[in-house]
Amino acid sequence: MVRGGQIGPPLLLDYLKERSNDMLKYIVKRILQAIPLMIAITALCFILIDLAPYDAVDSIITDKMTKEQIEQRREEYGLNDPVYVQYFRWVKNVCKGDLGYSLVNKTDIATDMSVKIPNTIKLVLPSYATAFLLAIVLGLLAGYKKDGWIDKVINGAASVGLAVPTFWIALLFIYKFGCDLKWFPIVGMHTIGDESFGDFMMHFIMPYCVLIIGFLPDLVRYVRSSTITQLNEDYVLVQKAFGSSKMEILFKHVSRNVLLPLITKLGMSLPMLVTGAVITETIFSWPGIGNYFVTAINKMDYPIVMDILLLSGTLVILGNLLSDILCALVDPRIRVEGE
Repeated sequence: MVRGGQIGPPLLLDYLKERSNDMLKYIVKRILQAIPLMIAITALCFILIDLAPYDAVDSIITDKMTKEQIEQRREEYGLNDPVYVQYFRWVKNVCKGDLGYSLVNKTDIATDMSVKIPNTIKLVLPSYATAFLLAIVLGLLAGYKKDGWIDKVINGAASVGLAVPTFWIALLFIYKFGCDLKWFPIVGMHTIGDESFGDFMMHFIMPYCVLIIGFLPDLVRYVRSSTITQLNEDYVLVQKAFGSSKMEILFKHVSRNVLLPLITKLGMSLPMLVTGAVITETIFSWPGIGNYFVTAINKMDYPIVMDILLLSGTLVILGNLLSDILCALVDPRIRVEGE
């Protein structure tokens, strides 16, 4: 029943139950839609590697090997089987959690990635979280002060940040703070023989700052654009009529509506946790998945390349799925429109 304009307990329970059922149906629907995409990604990863101009056996043979020995290696690794047989064998092994072995180092890829991925997350997650929080504040101020000097400074700096390559910023940091001032170590995650937290932080600071500079410009411009759009909405005029202060309107009302499209951006950033620092990791020799990926490409270690491509594509789908679910939780109208 309804009392004093509020929903009574029976109606409230029915409403919550209906919303939870709708949400469950929506999640199941989106998961089912993701399955064909996953199949397509596995096929695409395998086909791209198969079409590469180099043979996978090239990474494990030497000039002194005879044709018979090379053919024996091809047979040993199943490279003489038809393409579709190799593909289904690979997918079957991946589904069982068997990512195969490195052709060059003979190590288990799943074991290697279980070490490399956490190292990458330790670097990328704090960097992106910091950039995300800074972008909200800077983007709101730039959008609110549109065409003012604050907006010109913030938007100009963001434009320069988008134009400057990340590797160039990383090299500047290495030269100035590593070689010239000698404040921080240049490469690695730890000094050999020193596994302390303090040593980790000394290695962490430079790539952390480089990634913040790399992530921040795009996020700032995204928040600025959303802020300008929201400031033209009618509810801003209503709040002004009610006597709300400028800062209250900006950070209490506008920021809430700006955060909704940012949820999509946040969900789509999921792949960055694993593959978002390939260049930075390579330059600083950070022992993460990005450096592991580049090394595998240089050595033509195709099993590693295929597995990381599959991981990246899977994270894109999961990020998309996560964005849709978060948006549906925040704004029920999305589910209604979808149905």
